[in-house]
Amino acid sequence: MEPAKDANNPACADVTVRLPKTVAGLDKRSTNAQATGAWGDPPAIQLKCGIEPSGPTTDLCATVNGVDWIIDESAAPIYRFEAYGRSPGLEVFVDSEKVSGTDVVTDLNAAAKQLPQKRKCTNPNDNLGL
Repeated sequence: MEPAKDANNPACADVTVRLPKTVAGLDKRSTNAQATGAWGDPPAIQLKCGIEPSGPTTDLCATVNGVDWIIDESAAPIYRFEAYGRSPGLEVFVDSEKVSGTDVVTDLNAAAKQLPQKRKCTNPNDNLGL
């Protein structure tokens, strides 16, 4: 794996030390890049901390146990989840043919919560007063 541009950010160290030993029933494996994580053999889940956080987007955004996740389905069955509004950014790639994305982000929520939240998902109806 390649580290993200801001992988040496101290907040990513807080994430890395809190990565669970298993995610969605898959065992953690070692990686060769700072601020990364992977689970499964071959890896069905890959995580990077230190990415450039996304700005406002029209991508689907779901809140799971207090963490907002952007869901990018453009490379299905590999889905990209980004902990939205967190800085530095955190992304997770999930092979949906092997594991459930919902299970993955649920298991990674505690680690993602270590990153400061700068923005939240919004519902268009919130802005329209509906």
